[in-house]
Amino acid sequence: MTKVFEFFFDFASPYTFIAHKKIIQFEKEKTINVKYKPVLLGGLLKLAGIKANADIPIKAKYMIRDCKISAEKNNIVFKFNNYFPILTLNLMRCVIVAERKGFDRNFINKVFEAIWIDGLNLNDSSILEKLLKNLEINPKVFLTDASDQKIKDDLKKRTEEAFSKGVFGTPSFIVNNKLFWGQDRLEFAISEANK
Repeated sequence: MTKVFEFFFDFASPYTFIAHKKIIQFEKEKTINVKYKPVLLGGLLKLAGIKANADIPIKAKYMIRDCKISAEKNNIVFKFNNYFPILTLNLMRCVIVAERKGFDRNFINKVFEAIWIDGLNLNDSSILEKLLKNLEINPKVFLTDASDQKIKDDLKKRTEEAFSKGVFGTPSFIVNNKLFWGQDRLEFAISEANK
């Protein structure tokens, strides 16, 4: 029996995009039960006292090449976003709104693809609104819902709870109270879930 495992994610991370696409591949091939857990990567890094890769030039340069190699190795279409870093605070709040409305997985996939395949600048509110319209979502209502204080508090709480479980970056996976960090550890999490 496959156990549920938690996938902590933020759209800001190209490695998390690769993990998301690998999850989709695994879901087609095997029985896995993944619970997507939206968090704010910037908040996690702040809580952990860690600098983002984008803030460390040598790591940022390496990350671009490494993500391309990882995507190719896993047969994942990927384009490093020219507008990186994408500010995802509002996007992660939108995930919680989509979750409450019951279409979070489709929304998550479309936003990931908009950033890491289509290379869209979702820092631009007009581009985000166009994406929402293409998903048949009323941008005005949806973004108003995402700016509600309860949604803001919910994302903050989820981020703090993830940190309290040991999560310090994305992608992270927790199964059987064991933490696995990095898209290259997804297989370890799946193996643990199948024990």
